[in-house]
Amino acid sequence: MKKKQILSIVMASALVMGMTACSSSTTSKSNVSSDTTKSAESGSNSVANSDKTFKIGISQMVEHPALDAATKGFEEACKKGLGEDKVSFDVQNAQGEQAMCSTIATNFVSSNVDLILANATLPLQTASSATADIPIIGTAVTDYATALEIKDWSGATGINVSGTSDLAPIDKQEEMLKELIPNAKKVGIVYCSAEPNSKYQADLFGEALDKDNIAHAEYTAADSNEIQSVVTSAIGECDVLYIPTDNTMASNTEIIKNICVPAKIPVIAGEQGLASGCGIATLSIDYYELGYKAGEMACDVLLNGTDISTMKIEYSPEVKKMYNKEICDELGITIPEGYEEIKAEE
Repeated sequence: MKKKQILSIVMASALVMGMTACSSSTTSKSNVSSDTTKSAESGSNSVANSDKTFKIGISQMVEHPALDAATKGFEEACKKGLGEDKVSFDVQNAQGEQAMCSTIATNFVSSNVDLILANATLPLQTASSATADIPIIGTAVTDYATALEIKDWSGATGINVSGTSDLAPIDKQEEMLKELIPNAKKVGIVYCSAEPNSKYQADLFGEALDKDNIAHAEYTAADSNEIQSVVTSAIGECDVLYIPTDNTMASNTEIIKNICVPAKIPVIAGEQGLASGCGIATLSIDYYELGYKAGEMACDVLLNGTDISTMKIEYSPEVKKMYNKEICDELGITIPEGYEEIKAEE
């Protein structure tokens, strides 16, 4: 009888211990689940609060004031948003060469940078070809749909690319030409045929001229070696030139100026750097601010995990009329009110 009582006590104790263990196990799993939920809820801030550092590769098409200003604005926005000691930049200049752009993009992918800034159209195209995974932010790119051959454009690329556009209102630039050169009979549109976004602007400018029944013709250079002959041909047939935002032309403004100014042929430029070098006026944007906005977009991707494929392309909120006093004086062109003088860089 005692043995049965002892056995009953032992079994009862085992049952109680088993239930306690089961309860403890359930509580433990509950706590783990709770901790996991808390971790997931705070996930959006985990990168920002961590000690993670970022490496950004910058591919710039060529050196000239507009692109330099965009790169500077981008870097400063990233330093502010990510922390000056949390971000480093590998800045590479392609010197206007497509092969160099491709090499730079490939090297960035090999070194596994966290993000690529593509400063101008060709760097954007080569970076996009090099990776479908690393986020790419573009700046100083006129039209992303044209550059990336995207049909049914919705405002976002749908791939690992977003950024800022330097497209100023083309119709307003055409109005500027009419305002400053009211007796223009034929306009020469000069650009580099290797830059698709220049062609895009040239077509829009031509359409605006057509609406006003102003004759025009396109003059294209395949590279910088052809600029002198192409511009010389253009001034022999036209009484004013329009040069859109074009990196090849912007890198050779001295050549253009030395041909056009002695011939008394004015140039309406697509951006400030061009106007400063060889033009009489431009309807321009602030490239520093354009690059700064691109930097803010980069921070949004890196810190907040924003889906870059759905990020809308951003545009400059303001444009301003600017003129080159030196060339205007040489050509005897009077600038009306409402234009800001382009100051020489110190």
